[in-house]
Amino acid sequence: MADDGQGDGDELVHRECLSPNSNERTLPISMLVIHYTEMENAAVAIDRLCDPEAQVSAHYLISEEGEVTRLVPEEKRAWHAGQAYWRGHKDVNSASIGIELDHPGHALGYREFADAQFEALVPLVARIVKEHDIPRANVIGHSDVAPARKIDPGELFPWDRLAEYGLCLAKPEHLEQGDPFDNDAAFYLALERFGYDITDGHKAVEAFQRRWRPERIDGVIDLQIRAILFQLLLDRDRGVTR
Repeated sequence: MADDGQGDGDELVHRECLSPNSNERTLPISMLVIHYTEMENAAVAIDRLCDPEAQVSAHYLISEEGEVTRLVPEEKRAWHAGQAYWRGHKDVNSASIGIELDHPGHALGYREFADAQFEALVPLVARIVKEHDIPRANVIGHSDVAPARKIDPGELFPWDRLAEYGLCLAKPEHLEQGDPFDNDAAFYLALERFGYDITDGHKAVEAFQRRWRPERIDGVIDLQIRAILFQLLLDRDRGVTR
């Protein structure tokens, strides 16, 4: 582990604390995954992300105060997603940049994300998606790529605010009228087409709700989430979103 106290020329990075937990990519970068640490504080999280025995890491960690620490260079494959899937990719780690947000998570007292942290996240995400030409639809949460195992960054993460900057997909404002899917099986197939792993259907629906209808997460396929998914797919097919 190296800590040179600076961001290696990147004005958005305040310090560097390199983790040994990385290896070579086998895919080009096409997505960005946001996590929370679910640990007591940033220092504890960094220690774990740099612990060879833990075998986990991320490219960046952002403290609640807004300090950005680089843990793994972007050209390397960080070990942040674990067993995951998104839009046909089973090796999400090879295809993604991982950002950890210092946060107690659901286990230690779930709460709103700090403004200073979000204000540091926005320019970092903006730089990453521009540099790697990452589609907005591929700026996602850990729960999106691992719905059966993970629920971070959770229902309080401000996706709507990130969308205002054009850095992720916004929730559709206008929904097509009528029921777009004949049955639950049709919904699951559409959910898989959008990008989710539907091996555990209930968990996949919860993950979709956590991202797109966070006010009620119950795993039930109701008319509202069917309409949201249908509109997301329509917008993508029409070339409105990327």
